[in-house]
Amino acid sequence: MSQLSEQELVRREKLAKLREMGINPFPADLYPVNHTSKQVKAEFEEGKKVIIAGRLMLIKVQGKASFAQLQDAEGKIQVYFNRDEICPGEDKTKYNEVFKKLLDFGDFVGIEGELFTTQVGEKTVKVKDFMLLSKALKPLPLPKEKDGKIYDAFTDPEQRYRQRYADLVVNPHVKNVFVKRTKLFNAMRNFFNDAGYFEVETPILQPIPGGAAARPFVTHHNALDVPLYMRIANELYLKRLIVGGFDGVYEFSKNFRNEGMDRTHNPEFTAMEIYVAYKDYNWMMAFCERLLEHCAVAVNGTTKATFGNHEIDFKAPYARVTMADSIKHFTGYDITGKTESEIRQAAKDLGVEVDDTMGKGKLIDEIFGEKCEGNYIQPTFITDYPKEMSPLCKEHRDNPELTERFELMVCGKEIANAYSELNDPIDQRERFEHQLKLAAKGDDEATEFIDHDFLRALEYGMPPTSGMGIGMDRLIMFLTNNQSIQEVLFFPQMRPEKKAVALSDDGKAVLEILKKAETLDLNDLKTQSGLSNKKWDKTIKELTKNKLAKVEKTDDGLFVELV
Repeated sequence: MSQLSEQELVRREKLAKLREMGINPFPADLYPVNHTSKQVKAEFEEGKKVIIAGRLMLIKVQGKASFAQLQDAEGKIQVYFNRDEICPGEDKTKYNEVFKKLLDFGDFVGIEGELFTTQVGEKTVKVKDFMLLSKALKPLPLPKEKDGKIYDAFTDPEQRYRQRYADLVVNPHVKNVFVKRTKLFNAMRNFFNDAGYFEVETPILQPIPGGAAARPFVTHHNALDVPLYMRIANELYLKRLIVGGFDGVYEFSKNFRNEGMDRTHNPEFTAMEIYVAYKDYNWMMAFCERLLEHCAVAVNGTTKATFGNHEIDFKAPYARVTMADSIKHFTGYDITGKTESEIRQAAKDLGVEVDDTMGKGKLIDEIFGEKCEGNYIQPTFITDYPKEMSPLCKEHRDNPELTERFELMVCGKEIANAYSELNDPIDQRERFEHQLKLAAKGDDEATEFIDHDFLRALEYGMPPTSGMGIGMDRLIMFLTNNQSIQEVLFFPQMRPEKKAVALSDDGKAVLEILKKAETLDLNDLKTQSGLSNKKWDKTIKELTKNKLAKVEKTDDGLFVELV
């Protein structure tokens, strides 16, 4: 256990005193709450008796009477502690000792009281009795206010994501994002259910990682003595259910990809996939735009959403552009009918980084990603992808080089991907075998497995089907104006937490300067620190020794970088 701070030691002393007084700081009994802070305000009546519970915040002790804020799941309400109301007899211990000396910010208390309005018009609960429900042994990272200015606000993203529990308490607005996230799931689920489609569950542990091109997490089943893979997609299982006779199935699935992490990627993420029999990708485009219009209104009350500097409108219909037309429009190059070597040369001419492991589809994908994707701000369907890019997608009815596929782009990012599904088992086997060749050639995004059971399912016959996947985390980012996926996940994956290092005051000051820039010229950092040569040498050694900073030599000189 790390060394306790002074405040943490004081709270533990208070804990011991409470126990000495016969007060259980963590009682097991049910507490009969009958109002939330929101209900108190909405159904306010002078003199009405209420029982509420929550965390004590902003305690202002004023002798025989004190005000505090109580924060519960619905918000905050002012509470008024009066010594003689709480302790009507001669024994004033409960107010003088328990409330004034042994309670702290963050403690959970239950309050029985009566409603009244203060002289300044604030709806308040006059405390008749209170009970400690849970003692907080660690002080919350509450911001401080002085002269109308807020200091030490809990805003550091790394700390907020690691301690989401504290973030939600001290930054209540953060909760709104997750309320909207749940509204999105409910709206989508209702839309599908109203259309008559069936929610299902498919395996997370799979013998073959299929349905997408991604690096899987691998684990081992001891009893069977076989490797198993965390699901990268649920597509192949949902199609098996269409084979089995369901007309429409959908699933909100946790998927896992053992790849990089950044502002838009987490190794664990949520996707929605839906498959509907007897439909094609043209039908799915119309279904998709109606779905997203419905979801935007359910989440925000309007089809419009702000994302960064952009206002996006999810009102249907959306523009439709073929991939070939998009590339031609933004680069002047027509990929239609070109060979792999011609497209590779075109990519090089356009300044797109490519290598010899890339097949035709991957080359086209790189050109589109580099030169076109970022230009689509308003929701736009990009359609008719090259066959090499889409091994599970039906060949285009008018052009055998293409597939019947669309992706929905918003603010330069893909949020939906859909196909007229490939249901020809012979064609599907050939596509899988082509993927194996690409993998052998070094394409790390090509699948290295053939799912023979899925092929067997197709051989029993799958009706014409259209399927669509939507990245739920990315969609809620757009609907709540969050640039980082970590903001829309309660508990995003984080690097292992570094142990706290006891730094000198000079070390802390230099680290704060460095945090603002991440990388600084060594001489600039030294100048900004204002330290003497001797103190500077000692401080930079302290930071590098504790692996908080490193000094890098470049052609432009010496730079100090945050580790």
